[in-house]
Amino acid sequence: MTRLLAPTLAFSLLLAGCGGGLSAREKGAIAGGGIGAATGAIIGGDATGAVVGGAVGAAGGVLVGPSIFKDDPKK
Repeated sequence: MTRLLAPTLAFSLLLAGCGGGLSAREKGAIAGGGIGAATGAIIGGDATGAVVGGAVGAAGGVLVGPSIFKDDPKK
């Protein structure tokens, strides 16, 4: 499962960075959800870890997103 970590991280960060019509919170949720799902799958098993990690990552991304994407005009 660790071989999927790098592509998942790269895809989620690319998707969050290229989302022109998304707010900072939405970009944070996308990036956090992808990173959390990949990390959760590695730590806690395939399906259960991915679901829990994705949910926690998305919630964290919503909270941290405005700090990460400061230049976004849609705060």
